[in-house]
Amino acid sequence: MRVGDVVTCDLMGDAEPGSSISFENVLLIGNEGTVQIGKPTLDGASVKGEVIGETKGKKIVVFRFRRRKNIRRKTGHRQAYTQVRITDISA
Repeated sequence: MRVGDVVTCDLMGDAEPGSSISFENVLLIGNEGTVQIGKPTLDGASVKGEVIGETKGKKIVVFRFRRRKNIRRKTGHRQAYTQVRITDISA
């Protein structure tokens, strides 16, 4: 991911569109041929972004039935996500 990319994360209920957010647990940073790998995370590294808004994923259809019992249930699920635009990556 680079500065300016839009990333889809799990729903963050307290994040308002236009607000800034910071990710502190960074596992890996690559910078023009050099790669820093954390064990398990990098100390002092952070990624900052701006919340764009909320979106939903594709619909998943769940169909359950029991054979020979005439029991059928069809339900669906759409996962909620938060879209974040990356503004700064610091190592």
